[in-house]
Amino acid sequence: MSSVARVPHPPPFHGDVFTVGVTGTNGKTTTTAWIAAALRALSRPVARATTVGFFLDDEELPVEKSYDGFIEAMRAAHARGGRHASIELTSEALARGFARAWPCRVGVFTNLTHDHLDAHGSAEHYLASKAQLFVTLPEGGRAVLNAADPVFDLLREITPPHVTTTTYAVPARGEVQGAPDLVARSVSVSWEGTSVECDVSKALRDAGVPSRVAVRAIGDVYAENALAALLGAIAAGVAPAAAASALAAAEAPPGRFEVIHRRPWVVVDYAHSPDALARTVATARALAKARLFVIFGAGGKRDKAKRGAMGEAARPADVVVLTTDNPRDEDPADIARALASGLAGHGGVRTELDRAKAVEAALLDAGDDDVVLVAGKGHETEQIVGSEVRRFSDVEVARAALARR
Repeated sequence: MSSVARVPHPPPFHGDVFTVGVTGTNGKTTTTAWIAAALRALSRPVARATTVGFFLDDEELPVEKSYDGFIEAMRAAHARGGRHASIELTSEALARGFARAWPCRVGVFTNLTHDHLDAHGSAEHYLASKAQLFVTLPEGGRAVLNAADPVFDLLREITPPHVTTTTYAVPARGEVQGAPDLVARSVSVSWEGTSVECDVSKALRDAGVPSRVAVRAIGDVYAENALAALLGAIAAGVAPAAAASALAAAEAPPGRFEVIHRRPWVVVDYAHSPDALARTVATARALAKARLFVIFGAGGKRDKAKRGAMGEAARPADVVVLTTDNPRDEDPADIARALASGLAGHGGVRTELDRAKAVEAALLDAGDDDVVLVAGKGHETEQIVGSEVRRFSDVEVARAALARR
C-alpha cells in the first residue's frame, strides 16, 4: 500500500468491508494474495491491495497506487458487493497513519529484517511504523504474529489486550519464542512447490486446522508465508479446510521465485533485501543440480548500508553477476563495488552494468542443468536511470535471450 499523506476519517462504507492487513519486511505481497484467495470462500469479489496493484479477485483496477487510488478501489469493490479485503501495508504508509485512515480487523506480521532504513532513519522507527497495524486493532480484532522473529515479544506486548493473538513459527527464521499455535516441523521444497508439516496446538487442532499446508510457490520462505496466510484467513472467519485448500490452489504473485524456463532453469525473483536474497539464493542452490548463476544489483540513493550484506547473501552461487537495479542518479559502478565488498574472495564474480546484457550473457553460458536466478526487480516493468523511467522487465529480457540460445 502506497503512502498516505494525511490521516482522514475512514469513508462511510469502511465498516462494511472486513479488512485483513499484512505488514513486515518480506513476504507481504504473497501473504496478502493468499489470504485474498482464501477470503473468496466467504464472499466475492475480494479486494486486494498490494505493491503490484489493486485487484478485485483477479481483475486489476486502473487506479493510481496512492491512498486516493486505494479508496477508489475499495469503493468499487463495495459497489460490486465486495465485503472482504486483504491489503499489504508498507512501513511508510503505516508511519503516515494508514492504520487509522483505514482500520483493519485482522493484522498479520511476516518478519522484520534490514530494509528501508533510508526512509525511517533507524531500525527502531522502522519497527514502530510496522507496529501501528497492531496498536490500532479494534475491540474483537485479531493479530497473527511470527513467534520466530526477534521482535515477536515486543509486538505481542504492544498488541492491545482486547485483541486475540494467534502465533506461528518456522524455526529457520530464528529462535522460537513461547509455544506457538502453529510450528513448521519440516519443510519440503521442489520445482513443483512447497509443503509444510506442522505441529498444531490443541486449540487449533480442535478447530480443524490441518497439520499439513502445501503451496505452489517454491522456497523455504513460502512456508512462513503459508502459515501466516492460513492463520490470517482463519482469523477472518474462513473455515480451516477451505483456507488450506485455497492456499494449495493459489499461485504465487508474479516475480516471486517465478520459473519462466526449464533446462536451463530460469527464475525471476523480487528479492532486494539481504534476508530475502539470502533465502532465495539458498532455495535455488538446493534445487540446482549443477551451477547456480545469480544476477542482481541494488537501488541507487536507497539504504546504502545493506549493499555489502546483499553481496554476502549471494556467496553460495557459483557465478555472481553484479549489475544495475534502479540506479537513479547514482553511479552504477559505485553500487556494484559496494555489493562486491560482501563477496571478497569469491572466484566467480563478474560485473556487467547493462542489466539486459548481464541476463543474456548468463543464459548463453548456462547449461541445461544450471539455474539462473535474476533477482531484485521481479514483477517490475520499469527501470529508473537518472530521472528517466525506462521500460524494463526481467521476464521479457530473459525470454528474449532464451529465444536466441
